[in-house]
Amino acid sequence: MPQIVHARTAHRPRWWAELLLLVVVYGAYSAGRLLARGDVSTAVDHGLAILRIEKAFFLNAEHPLNRLFTSTPAIGIPADFAYASLHYLVTPAVLIWLFRRRPARYRAARTWLMLSTLLGLIGFTLLPTCPPRLLDASYGFVDTMAQYSSYGWWGAEASAPRGLGGMTNQYAAMPSLHVGWALWCGVLLWRHGRTPLMRVLGIVYPLLTVIVVMGTANHYFLDAVAGGLVMGAGALLTAPALRAADRAWTRAADRYAFVGGLARLPLVAGPGQGSVPGQRRQSVEVVKSTVVTSPASNSPNLSGKSAVARSPVKPPNVSDGCETSAGERFPGQRTRTNSSTGTPGSGGAATDDAPAKTR
Repeated sequence: MPQIVHARTAHRPRWWAELLLLVVVYGAYSAGRLLARGDVSTAVDHGLAILRIEKAFFLNAEHPLNRLFTSTPAIGIPADFAYASLHYLVTPAVLIWLFRRRPARYRAARTWLMLSTLLGLIGFTLLPTCPPRLLDASYGFVDTMAQYSSYGWWGAEASAPRGLGGMTNQYAAMPSLHVGWALWCGVLLWRHGRTPLMRVLGIVYPLLTVIVVMGTANHYFLDAVAGGLVMGAGALLTAPALRAADRAWTRAADRYAFVGGLARLPLVAGPGQGSVPGQRRQSVEVVKSTVVTSPASNSPNLSGKSAVARSPVKPPNVSDGCETSAGERFPGQRTRTNSSTGTPGSGGAATDDAPAKTR
């Protein structure tokens, strides 16, 4: 008998598993930010070094933007609200939109976001940086979050709610994940949005975020550039990470039966419609079957097929081709008549339905 051995198939995401995964990853990221606090003097040195590089190449757009935001409350207050809220609202909204409306693109997009966030955490650890708003006032920056704190829920310490400033790492400025996550949202809205409005939002939102983080003196321009580079590195690592995860899933499914039962049928992205920029159509692993036949079988072995064609099974021949001799009849047996003469006992086709007489 043929034996079909199934390998792992790509599966649709389950909402509860995705929610648990994202909560765990974000919790680890937040804890890592707190543990990555470096020496304050080192962070200040890094911030001043970035500022000197920007001035040397005339990239210090933070100064004019910060003066505009501090002198014009109609601009500064909405900018503070945008900095304190959109980062935590738009990113989950795009994830949910992909999960519900573009499920075939969701897994690659989620992996891209997670990898880039982990790369950003490495940057916070290796390069603690003092943001412009925490530099000495002689450098010409004003903390707009502190200036307009009476209008919002945040205090004088970053965008954290009042009384919770100690729960955030204010020197995690390089790279800017505000810009990185906004760029992630923009790319996905542009690639997978089906209306002109969605594509316009995909362009406006990252650009607006860059202006906001500099005008509020929370990041340097080079912080924003580093945020974009981190997202680019995460995009390059997404495809290898997905392949490694698929191999690990296959090994687990081979060892533990219940793991294979968690898989769902794949939703395949169309040609050239991957979720990660520069990525062509992502190959989805289909069910691989190996057919093992007995040595007596003459049918060829088939492997690597998602479906196995089987010939219809014929009912067994109990007489094995044997017939009674002329004149012998069993009770209830039908007679055989010659198709041309109609005489019984000849080898013609069976046409008479009446039972033969018993001897």
